[in-house]
Amino acid sequence: MVSTPPLYQQIQKHLLDKINSSEWPPHHQIPPEEQLARDFSVSRMTANKAIRDLVQKGYLTRQPGLGTFVTDRKAESSLVEVYNIAEEVRLRGHRYGNQVLICEAIEADDEVALRLGVRLGSRVFHTLIVHLENEVPIQLEKRYVNPRWVPDYLDADFTLHTPNEVLVAACPITDVEHIVEAILPEAQAAEWLSIDTASPCLSMIRRTWSGEQLISYARLLHPGERYKLRSSMHRELS
Repeated sequence: MVSTPPLYQQIQKHLLDKINSSEWPPHHQIPPEEQLARDFSVSRMTANKAIRDLVQKGYLTRQPGLGTFVTDRKAESSLVEVYNIAEEVRLRGHRYGNQVLICEAIEADDEVALRLGVRLGSRVFHTLIVHLENEVPIQLEKRYVNPRWVPDYLDADFTLHTPNEVLVAACPITDVEHIVEAILPEAQAAEWLSIDTASPCLSMIRRTWSGEQLISYARLLHPGERYKLRSSMHRELS
């Protein structure tokens, strides 16, 4: 015997269907509790629970005196910590996927040698991967890895494990450096990200260390309309 979902979950499904189909875009005002209670023949308390749960999950935001609105759920990464992008996507309740474009060993050119702290012409590992959220590209990751510290990097199945997962398993990250700027994408990058060359992007250079060892240098390119970066700080008052 199939059980019927609780009434508040039925309301949530109705709201999420509207949001996920883009019928209700970011900043759209949803119907008030009173109207939802009438439409679904439930108490206002039940309608309130449905909305409250979606507010807590980040799908909706309340603005006192104005109403409840759909949030702008852009993909988001921290500027302070280094997280696994697949986990970030799944925590938002979305599907993660990727396209592995390049997985190879190359000789370090001037820039890579400088950024990765190796000699010019040294053998380094290189991967190029497009990360997807609900099948939409949100990040182009161009990464270089010092094979001295992660010798099995290229043997990883990047359709199952992100570069972050592989690196953290081999060398736990202790230090990170981020450099962020706004740029316009080159034609090939724009094609991989399914955007126009006139679309503003966020470019992040990330270097990661494990103890004293510089492990990885990456260039991460994000479509500006689909991605945001976050930073926070806590300071104890004296």
